[in-house]
Amino acid sequence: MGISKINSEILFSRGVVSELSEIINRYPKGKVFLSTETTVKELCFPVIMEFVVSLQIQEIVILSGEQNKKIESVGKIWEFLSKNGADRKSLLINLGGGMLTDLAGFAASTFKRGIDFVNIPTTLLAQVDASVGGKTGINFNGLKNEVGTFREPNAVLINVDFLKTLGRENFISGFAEMIKHGLIKSQDHLNELQDFDFQNIDYNLLEKMIGHSVEVKKYFVENDPTEKGIRKALNFGHTIGHAFESLAMEQNRPVLHGFAVAYGMIAELYLSMKKMGFPEDKLNELVNWINRIYGKFNLVESDFERLFSLMTHDKKNENNRINFTLIQNVGEVVINQVCSEDEIIESLKYFTEVQNDL
Repeated sequence: MGISKINSEILFSRGVVSELSEIINRYPKGKVFLSTETTVKELCFPVIMEFVVSLQIQEIVILSGEQNKKIESVGKIWEFLSKNGADRKSLLINLGGGMLTDLAGFAASTFKRGIDFVNIPTTLLAQVDASVGGKTGINFNGLKNEVGTFREPNAVLINVDFLKTLGRENFISGFAEMIKHGLIKSQDHLNELQDFDFQNIDYNLLEKMIGHSVEVKKYFVENDPTEKGIRKALNFGHTIGHAFESLAMEQNRPVLHGFAVAYGMIAELYLSMKKMGFPEDKLNELVNWINRIYGKFNLVESDFERLFSLMTHDKKNENNRINFTLIQNVGEVVINQVCSEDEIIESLKYFTEVQNDL
């Protein structure tokens, strides 16, 4: 398939207000709305508050947290838009992390069969992953992103200054998606990530690295907008990672999405070695590095069956077979790999073993 260009403008800017002004001027007065979330309202909203107040932009604040990524929250946004006179020529600005941009993007893509929206991602995870690629969605029936649409935002404004408000856990959660992008496409990107100094963050360097990560995601999305083929590369680490995330939620010990993906990548790197010949020395080096950053996720053998069951519900499966993206080497992706229950259980055993010493 030829390249289908992403329609979103992806703008890296430390001056969000001026970029936003330019976008807002394209819409009728009174037809621009803002959605944000509670923690963001506190930490990031002051940057654009004066601007929002001066233009009398109506806002809705959704409770933060993955547990609020649900149909009831979408209903609140629909109701807010409807009550305040939004029509098909309206714009919804989504200021928040990946949960908020997924949720409010879904609300915008379905309200009056779709209105324009702009994402201003405020977490590293949202900047490198959730804000690019046109996937919107909510969790449903205990399953992650079970309901959603493909709809590009009109623009994505990326400002690394927002990341200064993040705690370490949220920062490294987003970093996991960057690691994934390096593994599936670019040894150079992986190298710069391995050299990154978490203790003394250079935000100018980080902005460049986010740009490299976004380029990887754009490459796969533009080549396969609706995930029929090579875009599945972006699922690396996610089949097992989503199961870890769901299990942790069920056991009342939730983990951030990026941590679950990092743990999923450990297990799926093992499957890549067993099935695709991924080099064992590289596996060991990468697993040690990921373990140093993300620490321990306690698993016992009695969890394996439940994890396997959760994987059988994954949207990416076809014909009831659990579908993986694996890698032969860094940048060499193989999609649509079916793994047996025995192979998956073996990868979970490997995961618990390499985490034993942590």
